[in-house]
Amino acid sequence: MRGGQRGPGPVASSPAFRFRSNRTIRSPCATSMIHVCQLTKEYADLRRGKLVALDGVNLDAYAGEILGLLGPNGAGKTTALRILSTVLRPTRGTASINGYDVVTQAAQVRYQIGFMSANTGVYDRMTAWEMVEYFGRLYGLEAEELRQRMEELFARLQMQEIRDLLGAKMSTGMRQKVSIARAIVHDPPVLIFDEATSGLDVLVARALLRTVAELRDCGKCIVFSTHIMREAEKLCDRVAIMHRGRILAQGTIEELRDVYHERDLEELFFRLISAHDAGETRQADAEHTARALAGAGP
Repeated sequence: MRGGQRGPGPVASSPAFRFRSNRTIRSPCATSMIHVCQLTKEYADLRRGKLVALDGVNLDAYAGEILGLLGPNGAGKTTALRILSTVLRPTRGTASINGYDVVTQAAQVRYQIGFMSANTGVYDRMTAWEMVEYFGRLYGLEAEELRQRMEELFARLQMQEIRDLLGAKMSTGMRQKVSIARAIVHDPPVLIFDEATSGLDVLVARALLRTVAELRDCGKCIVFSTHIMREAEKLCDRVAIMHRGRILAQGTIEELRDVYHERDLEELFFRLISAHDAGETRQADAEHTARALAGAGP
């Protein structure tokens, strides 16, 4: 993204950084902010042949809600989120952010999203203020508009005390605040958090979850990837459970509890994954038997 260039297209109507409760209630006919259809990502491996990281994923997420993307390591969560953030190109299928296609309109998509993960970098030789200002300028914000946004943002996130602190001297919690600020400085309508609490202590993780909930209440559309069931139960409006590149189930937690007759989300999660793995094992055994019989001949 080049400085001075503003991203076209619709943006969330809620005021920037006004962390107040004006949560949008989604109507049945609401247009999705994130739309994913039959998204597939395959990799070629010389030893193992074709690897399928995503296998026909379908998802929708809406303004004013947090969609939890749940799954064990290797489930395909990060691959899906990297495609949504235009870092990877899908093999097949489509995905759009606020109406913009992630492949054919990647430049516009980048103005619509803020991305944060546990590995989001903070530059050691830049202060908190310089870091956030740098990303604001990358998004083409004019100097006065950027200054006003940053003043309010630093106040809301209680970052005034680290304003002039170098990244090299920041604690983990401080770095997370800076990472959030750089992700939302341009006031994007869609926010993506990829395992953002991984490695954080309880207090820092709790503060991050509180901030994510406040952003949701401002009308943001948020995708929150995690493998921690407790976080999903406390935070997410809907969840999608992923395993081996597929969506096994999605809906509100209460809907999933009713459908699968299981109140404990972690137990429900393990039951779905175990059933999926058992089904794949039976299918593989059946295919192996069929090949053996075909090779035996009459």
